[in-house]
Amino acid sequence: MIRVGILIAAIGLLFTATSSPAEDVAVGNIKISAAWVRATPKGAPVGGGYMTITNSGTVPDRLVGGSSSASNRFEIHEMSMDNGVMKMRPVGGGVEIKPGQTVKFDPAGYHLMFVGLKEPFVRGKHVEATLQFEKAGKVVVDFIVEGIGAQMGGASMSHGMPHNSD
Repeated sequence: MIRVGILIAAIGLLFTATSSPAEDVAVGNIKISAAWVRATPKGAPVGGGYMTITNSGTVPDRLVGGSSSASNRFEIHEMSMDNGVMKMRPVGGGVEIKPGQTVKFDPAGYHLMFVGLKEPFVRGKHVEATLQFEKAGKVVVDFIVEGIGAQMGGASMSHGMPHNSD
């Protein structure tokens, strides 16, 4: 009976240790929350990153770029529909976050591209990136790696069970 209890406790620790959610971070009036990336297959050249950015200040700010040791380049992209065709393109000039505004980076809109991955993103691990804001400056963000087909972050908070928005 004691062995069963120890086994259950060990399994609970395993889920907790490998799937802790990424922490919210702030720089100036900018808060970054729910930061996550999708796991990638071995050999994939790019990975996508997602988060929510809130500006609690009284002046606009702009996410203008960033960097990550996990990839050779770091880009801001936007997904859009054009005559029924989904298109992805880099966002020149960055993304403005107006005072009081919250901007979601998700698979169907704005997102980050980690280009030239140095190794695959593995579910349950973390990827660090430094975001560069026009006014607030630099902030280091910890992205949790979710499943390859994840549509939203937070699967890690339900003990490894994938969430889908479908």
